[in-house]
Amino acid sequence: MIPFRVTFRPGVSLFEQIVYASKKAMVSGQMRPGDTFPSVRTLSKELKINPNTAHKIIAHLIGEGLLETRPGIGTVVAALPDSTRKERTQLLGHEIEELVVEAKRLGIGREEMLASISAHWSRLSSSDMEPAVDAKDGGSRAK
Repeated sequence: MIPFRVTFRPGVSLFEQIVYASKKAMVSGQMRPGDTFPSVRTLSKELKINPNTAHKIIAHLIGEGLLETRPGIGTVVAALPDSTRKERTQLLGHEIEELVVEAKRLGIGREEMLASISAHWSRLSSSDMEPAVDAKDGGSRAK
């Protein structure tokens, strides 16, 4: 079973969607440091994706330092390294800029955007997050 939810959307690569869902599970606390991460075989079988794509996903997350391999155990969620607040904030600089540009393009004001971010933050920080479910999305990719 996959410990995070993926709802496949058309127009976005499977790789990007699964990497995003994995990261979301890690930052929300759904997956904690030391938790085992699904193998290439499990990812490809459960999500019905090509094993090469599953391998690329795991390699990408290892490269970003979010996963690590442990002999005899497999791939596990890595402990996040200590860093300064400024360093952590700078990591999101590009994504924040993209969000601001897109919000302005859509005519969304600053206060509305901050309220939306606050709501998402609260939802992801909630202690009553929904449990992990089968990521097959009802057996279909995109509707």
